[in-house]
Amino acid sequence: MESLKIWFEHRILENSVGNLLVFVLIILLSLWLKRILSMLLSRFFYRLVKPEAGSIPISDFIRLMRKPIEFFILLVMLFLAFDRLAIPEQWGLVPRTEFGYRLVVIRLFQTTLMITLAWIAIRFVKFIGLIFQKRAELTKTKLDDQLVPFVRDLMIMVVLAIAFFATLSIVFDVNVIALVTSLGIGGLAIALAARETLENLFASFAILLDRPFITGDTVTAGTGPNQVTGTVEKIGFRSTRLRTDDGSQIAVPNRLMISQSLDNLTQRSQRRTKFFLHLALDTPPETLRNIVDEIKQWLDNEPQTNQNPALIQFDSFGESSLDILIQYYVATSDFREFSKVKEIVNYQLIDIVKRHDGQFAFPARMLYLRTQSATPLENQK
Repeated sequence: MESLKIWFEHRILENSVGNLLVFVLIILLSLWLKRILSMLLSRFFYRLVKPEAGSIPISDFIRLMRKPIEFFILLVMLFLAFDRLAIPEQWGLVPRTEFGYRLVVIRLFQTTLMITLAWIAIRFVKFIGLIFQKRAELTKTKLDDQLVPFVRDLMIMVVLAIAFFATLSIVFDVNVIALVTSLGIGGLAIALAARETLENLFASFAILLDRPFITGDTVTAGTGPNQVTGTVEKIGFRSTRLRTDDGSQIAVPNRLMISQSLDNLTQRSQRRTKFFLHLALDTPPETLRNIVDEIKQWLDNEPQTNQNPALIQFDSFGESSLDILIQYYVATSDFREFSKVKEIVNYQLIDIVKRHDGQFAFPARMLYLRTQSATPLENQK
């Protein structure tokens, strides 16, 4: 026993073998126990919010919280492990209160610890946002579906700001209040440089308050070549994300969403279609009149097109056709449903024309060829 005690007290780089073994043991335990401890802590924190969690399973909470808690446990165990060791004097490192390698390592460790705490807080905020998102899905209005992600992102920004200023104050001993008040002209320069970012931020608040559209609406934004149509997926601090019909996701800056013309297609109670039906020029007037009357009667009796009176009339004479104006409204705001009704109407128009022995026109021209006389003009009397 005495020899074992002497061996434990044997010093290597000014650290006893016993302290080195404790250091290695703590490192191994941290690698082995970090997942178990993180699971236990996650379950403990879940019990605190379980009355509000509703139907959200504990697996979702663990999925969000496990990794940051594991990393936090690893940092704490590393601190306990290295705290057992002494730095050899022959290395010539300056004290931790003076600038040097030791101070840099300590500041780096403290900063990492603050970032980890902010990571845990952000994941917790995301879980709270998930709770409110599930509740919002149970309501009929879509306003809360749009508001929950916005408030969640706002809270994440608040957490990041608090973590940033807390790191400056705790780790780097910076007087945050004096720093903020002394920005002055520098802060004005930063604000001018971030003008577009601030415009988009204030525009996001304007969208939430004015509500020209909400999540899930189909909108057309802009004019001309910059016009884009899509379904609103998310309204963020900087941009609104639209999903187009071809599956692309387009991010439109919020300031453009409120400064340019915007057509909210979802707010439409109906969609209009207008085109001309071209019949052959030799169609008899009685046949033309019967076709017009039957088309109008059919559209007025169709449940999906009789919300507003249809306009069906013999409109004009084309170069190679008799043109019937077809204009009707479909009682839907959904483009796919609108296209389906248009297809049904088009098939019915073909049936009506064929039933009255009508013919569709096609572009045609009559050419009259003048043959040249075989007798020269000077010989003709």
